[in-house]
Amino acid sequence: MATKNMGKKDNVKKNEVSKNNVDAKNIEAKTNIKSQRNIKDQTNIETKTNIQNIQNIQNVKNIKDIKDIKDKTASQVNTVQSSYDAKDIKVLEGLEAVRKRPGMYIGSTGLRGLHHLIYEVVDNSIDEAMAGFCDNILILLNKDGSVTVVDNGRGIPVKNIEKYNRPAVEIVLTKLHAGGKFGGEGYKVSGGLHGVGLSVVNALSERLIVEVRREGYKFIQEYRRGNPVTDLIKKEKTDTHGTIITFYPDKEIFEEIDYKYEILAARMREMAFLNKGLKITLIDQRETPEKKEVFQYEGGIVDFLKYLSEKKEVLHKQPIYIYNSEDSHEVEIAMQYNLGYNESIFTFANNINTTEGGTHLVGFKSAITRTINDYARSSNLLKEKDENLTGEDVREGLTAIISVKLKEPQFEGQTKTKLGNSEIKGFVESTVNAKLAEFLEENPTIARAIVGKCIEAARARNAAKRAKELTRKKSLLESSSLPGKLADCSISEPELCELFLVEGDSAGGSAKQARDRRFQAILPLKGKILNVEKARLHKILSSEEIQAMVTALGTGIGDEFDIKNARYNKIIIMTDADVDGAHIRTLILTFLYRYMNELIEKGYVYIAQPPLYQVRDGKNVYYAFNDKELEKIKEKVGKKNMTVQQYKGLGEMDPEQLWETTMNPETRTLLKVEIEDALIADDIFSTLMGDKVEPRREFIEKNAKAVSFIDI
Repeated sequence: MATKNMGKKDNVKKNEVSKNNVDAKNIEAKTNIKSQRNIKDQTNIETKTNIQNIQNIQNVKNIKDIKDIKDKTASQVNTVQSSYDAKDIKVLEGLEAVRKRPGMYIGSTGLRGLHHLIYEVVDNSIDEAMAGFCDNILILLNKDGSVTVVDNGRGIPVKNIEKYNRPAVEIVLTKLHAGGKFGGEGYKVSGGLHGVGLSVVNALSERLIVEVRREGYKFIQEYRRGNPVTDLIKKEKTDTHGTIITFYPDKEIFEEIDYKYEILAARMREMAFLNKGLKITLIDQRETPEKKEVFQYEGGIVDFLKYLSEKKEVLHKQPIYIYNSEDSHEVEIAMQYNLGYNESIFTFANNINTTEGGTHLVGFKSAITRTINDYARSSNLLKEKDENLTGEDVREGLTAIISVKLKEPQFEGQTKTKLGNSEIKGFVESTVNAKLAEFLEENPTIARAIVGKCIEAARARNAAKRAKELTRKKSLLESSSLPGKLADCSISEPELCELFLVEGDSAGGSAKQARDRRFQAILPLKGKILNVEKARLHKILSSEEIQAMVTALGTGIGDEFDIKNARYNKIIIMTDADVDGAHIRTLILTFLYRYMNELIEKGYVYIAQPPLYQVRDGKNVYYAFNDKELEKIKEKVGKKNMTVQQYKGLGEMDPEQLWETTMNPETRTLLKVEIEDALIADDIFSTLMGDKVEPRREFIEKNAKAVSFIDI
């Protein structure tokens, strides 16, 4: 028995959903590859002036020449410039700037931004924990849509700040760049260096209530959309200490207010791993019975590594742990090799997930390459005539966590995704050189296994290099298979073009007839492509279907990938609404995630949503994408003289129906694939596509109750 659609679609504002499904259609939420539904195809056409985005690619049909668009844009720019004067300059006071441009502070007003509010509040509690004053944090998702965060830290100061003649807690909540993280006395190490966290949460909340327990008393104050509506009120005595913040996200700001428990649980688990011994409790009171998880790990990042590796076949059971502290710098590294072929390195600075890496990652990569080469040479595992192992070789199958803590970290912007401190590179590099060399010398059996795997990776790399050169030579004109498979579009500008990856030749034929050949290209894929989770690159590149995708996309693959060379800015996976289609979708997503990840990060990848049913009522035709929609249609039209057809494949629709339901930008529904959390994404692909069967069985058993469609 196979399962499909293990989760309900949310009918949400702006048509954004997260799914909890086993198959590829629903892989997004469990991996935090987030889905956005009912996108009325707002395809962005960026002109050379970068001034105007032309939405809805269908408009191209009414424009004879792209040049007309650019000329028209240029004239609009001149009109705007002519009216630009001193009177047009506006100064945004206080928190007004946050409400005016929330995306600048929290990334977006969608699901990601909503979760970011919780992260900002929790991060303040985490800072208390790093300072040694907090060991317990509670997060409550309340039934009324509010969120409460409780910690047992010192409590936000309540005494008046002389300059403002207002309580310190009020200044923290109403002034940007206010906090105890600038002078060096409040916090020696902190993730929230900009001092905008709590004030941003306050600005974007319809209502916020802060309760401080400090100096033997409770203090309470309430705010509305960033402004205090009460003074700080001194309440009864208490022998406890800490801060309680309850906030109600503003419906005027956020597209939907529907927290995803799985996303929050993953984040809180991550924070508990990074702060050894800290207890974080997450409770969801929106459901009956309520959900509750407690995260506390005495092993810190070593436990984190074990958690990430439990679904992989490890090369050595004993993790490699490295620690060093010097002046105001501290580094912790846990690493372990597995029998797979993908590297999974996660970096943190002051508990901030630096997804773009930075100097700590550069130092680590440099050191591990040098140290393993030195050991391989000194142990005669690499001969004099052999070339050195590359960084790619020594990181194949490596899972590693790098956590640094420093007094004055330099991040890129408020989102803090890349660490820039130059001194950290040398600190991490020298630490890894010394500590890893020591580990390898003391554990020769593990060391030889690691070097052996690296040498094997080098051989595979050379084979992959030859395969790449062969693939590169097969241009669209030279390839014997591509001209017959790829039906390209006539427009050559990538921002206007979209590529459909279609399951099977039959559906591919229908899609070729249905498409608008001006901007839609079709690439039929025969059967199920290779599972790249279980193969090295040279084997992957020998797959005819993957070769076709790589050449058609034009970006290259692996270390040669360059998104600037993408021939299409929209890649749409279009498969049948059955188990085989779901499997093919999963295989394609796995390939794109592992080897063309930037396509997903930049928002190029979508999943087509063909209807499951066609309902005819005389001359009227309706389409339903699931059983709920079918029932609604039945209620609307009545069951008399009504015929229902279930589509089992794309090939069952004629070209006109396929265009109307699945390919027409005016009427189609797409799921946009986004990576919400790289850690969870990596984990889910390892679970569903890896070698271990047991984690996959546990995943299915855990989610079996959410099944809404079974294909037997």
